[in-house]
Amino acid sequence: WIADYVLMEYGTGAIMAVPAYDERDKEFAKKYKLKIKKTKLVDSEKIVKKIKAKWITNYHLRDWVFSRQHYWGEPIPMIYCQKCSWVPVLEKDLPVKLPYVKKYKPTTTGESPLASIEKWVKVACPECGKAARRETDTMPNWAGSNWYFLRYIDPKNDKELADMKKLKYWMPVDLYNGGMEHTTLHLLYSRFIYKFLYDIKVVPTSEPYTKRRSHGMVLAEDGKKMSKSFGNVIVPDEVIKGYGADSLRLYEMFMGPFEQAINWSIEGLEGCFRFLKKVWAVYQEKIGSKTNKELEQKLHYTIKKVSDDLENMKFNTAVASMMEFVNMWVATGRTKQENSLSKSDTEKFLRILAPFCPHICEEIFSKIQDTRNKKQTIFKEQWPKYDKRLVKKQKFELVIQVNGKVRDKIEADIDISQKEAEKLVLERERIKKWLGNKRPKVIIFIKGRLINIVI
Repeated sequence: WIADYVLMEYGTGAIMAVPAYDERDKEFAKKYKLKIKKTKLVDSEKIVKKIKAKWITNYHLRDWVFSRQHYWGEPIPMIYCQKCSWVPVLEKDLPVKLPYVKKYKPTTTGESPLASIEKWVKVACPECGKAARRETDTMPNWAGSNWYFLRYIDPKNDKELADMKKLKYWMPVDLYNGGMEHTTLHLLYSRFIYKFLYDIKVVPTSEPYTKRRSHGMVLAEDGKKMSKSFGNVIVPDEVIKGYGADSLRLYEMFMGPFEQAINWSIEGLEGCFRFLKKVWAVYQEKIGSKTNKELEQKLHYTIKKVSDDLENMKFNTAVASMMEFVNMWVATGRTKQENSLSKSDTEKFLRILAPFCPHICEEIFSKIQDTRNKKQTIFKEQWPKYDKRLVKKQKFELVIQVNGKVRDKIEADIDISQKEAEKLVLERERIKKWLGNKRPKVIIFIKGRLINIVI
């Protein structure tokens, strides 16, 4: 049978159809009157008990090639003896330290550069005392990076990995953040090592990380991976020279969802640059003693939005909400005398923008302070709190449809009920024109989005 929902890029371009348990396969089977046979295992635990079997969990791990033929890296503490074969270095002789050398480039023989340092390589066998040789391969860079965060907790401790009280206080790590290649490499290895450390009772928790987030890759404008060989690498120093560090920092957060691969765009960078110029201009022209009521609502909504988005690492939507606020700030009132935003509210906005654009926010903050009571830095300020009452009254654009087609749009309260929305919409002259003398058969209301009148 040939079906149009078989995906060529998936597997071999063929599928095994199971119509009893797959909706698409079921529809296909019904259409062509194919037999639908149900085969389901029920109460599998009773079956296991009946035959007196045991549940067994199998893990399938790939071999980890742990050795490297280079100088840098932790020496593998093993010694080879002709008589005793491989023998571990005695614990009293640990750690094995790298010797200082002038040449540490790879050799032509494929061996580690350490292999040629006879003074370091030749040792006595820990078991029989006869002449033996050290292992000259070193560990990969993953080895040290698997547990270094534990050492940060107690870096000067020369008696143990780290003090258990300190480990209990700091562990587990709140957030593990890395690229997609870390998912199957570093994350797996570090968890593997950490669980071993837990088994030997030198760490207090069974898991090293509480949360794990993956970040996407910044690709070149043409969608390729950035590479010197492709000639498509973006040099940060050049970007900073032309647009400033804040523009670059802001654009990196704004360019797309944190976990997705995003193409670099000079237009996007320029957009962030223009936004910061707008911020710089607006504080000089739009600060007074009183805040416009609509702008006050928008500010508190923006504080809530940015706070929530930072917690969920949705940096792009946090930036977008601040851009919306500044656009509204610019549009509210035409003169400085209209006092569209007070000094204290300006400070609140600067505090939520500061993590994204530290330099410009620090500069504006210093300029709007009273010279007799000048604060040292914006980064010692508290994160602003939003007023729940003001956030609740936030407006949105209600889309009005007649028979599924958009006929009008209107600003409404975010918590407007269906009854209130119907009354508001049916009284509009533009909608009355589309209805004529007909009465609505059905009114579909989707809260916070749209209302559809079916006639």
